[in-house]
Amino acid sequence: MKAPRLRLPAWTATLTWKAAVFIAVMCCALAALLGVLVHVSVTGQTVHDAREKALTRLTEVTRLYEAGEPLPRFSGIDPEGLPASLRALAARGEHGTMVANHEGRPTMWAAGPADGRALAVRFDYTQSAETIDALDRSILGSSVLAIGATLLVGAFAVTRVTRRLHLTAQVARRISAGDLDARVSDPRTEDPSRPQDEVATVSGALDTMASSLQRKLQSEQRFTADVAHELRTPLTGLSAAAELLPDGRPSELVQDRVKAMRDLTEDLLEISRLDARNEAVDLAVHELGPLAARVVRASGTPTEVRVVRDATVETDRRRVERVLGNLIANAHKHGAPPVVVTVDGPTVTVRDHGPGYPAYLLASGPQRFRTENGGKGHGLGLTIAVGQAEVIGAELVFANGEGEEGGGSGADGGNGENSGSGADGGNGENSGSGADGGNGENSGSKADGGSGGAVARLRLPEYVSLADPPVTED
Repeated sequence: MKAPRLRLPAWTATLTWKAAVFIAVMCCALAALLGVLVHVSVTGQTVHDAREKALTRLTEVTRLYEAGEPLPRFSGIDPEGLPASLRALAARGEHGTMVANHEGRPTMWAAGPADGRALAVRFDYTQSAETIDALDRSILGSSVLAIGATLLVGAFAVTRVTRRLHLTAQVARRISAGDLDARVSDPRTEDPSRPQDEVATVSGALDTMASSLQRKLQSEQRFTADVAHELRTPLTGLSAAAELLPDGRPSELVQDRVKAMRDLTEDLLEISRLDARNEAVDLAVHELGPLAARVVRASGTPTEVRVVRDATVETDRRRVERVLGNLIANAHKHGAPPVVVTVDGPTVTVRDHGPGYPAYLLASGPQRFRTENGGKGHGLGLTIAVGQAEVIGAELVFANGEGEEGGGSGADGGNGENSGSGADGGNGENSGSGADGGNGENSGSKADGGSGGAVARLRLPEYVSLADPPVTED
């Protein structure tokens, strides 16, 4: 069995940590190099001075020995404790010095030849050895202090850079979440006279991109709203004219298509308002079970309502009805019966037994007017449901039930989220081929899909109060 790979903590991947390790390693290497150089230099000079002193004493003792005078007590012929290597060197007729321990203390020895024996002198080397040891401790202590100070200064400098990088990343995430007004506003980019580093360049580029993206999106939103407003007037006239047509199949087809166009226009206006993010929420307290039952009754569809556990929620009733109405209309038009609405606490689940949602919708959510397989394209039904749920602070999740996942367009399926409207104007994204040519996001013939069905779960903020809630009933 292969051993599990050791994974380092996440903080070790940060730029601050890497910079701290790099600075510490470089400081240690530099301190070690300087310490070795100072140690070698000072030790060499100390040993050299001690050797010169020892050889000077040896010269004086040699003169006394040759004159036959008594030798000082720090010298002698073949004295006890003389290192064997230095004794052998003197026996060969050479002079030399050596540091060795004598009676437990560092001692500098100097020896030379004297009638085939070794004439040696010594003196205490303890002070010089302690000086070298003190120097080594000073080098080690100063190195630790220097490394600590350098780490603090380096961490402060790196943290200032990483803080600006984190701010830039945070602004980028806010922009991706839809906050197009977010800007880094780095002071270095706002003042051209100040020198700019790489982080300021990235921040400035992000701000420029956000401004450009905001202008383009606002232009598209204004265009969508303007088109929808301009379409209202001719559609109103067309609707009135269609009602004057003689009764018959052609009149029904014209009126049906005019109604579909009016519904699409209203959806476009609603999408433009949601994109502008300036919707006002009318919050009130409601019982969720009766609210869901009322939406089902208004839809005029054979939908079963199950209340597992009722809950009191604080929400915008009109927007909740819009979301549930779209989901129910979508399930009936593009799924397969039975369609069941289940209330379990603050969660409402709408499930059909059709082919289910396609993989792309489960991965990235509804996409307005998406075109696939040469179809007519998707509409706005589930996109509006997601937008309205976001406005009221609810969570809308799409999934497939147990069974095979929905597989997108079938042999007879086109595409289209807005291919038909329910009683409340909701339109379907989970669609298949309709008699009126509307096609959907989860389209395909029943034979091509699985039996798991499409599941949409709407979770609303539950009302919590110590007092009895003032439940609003209509």
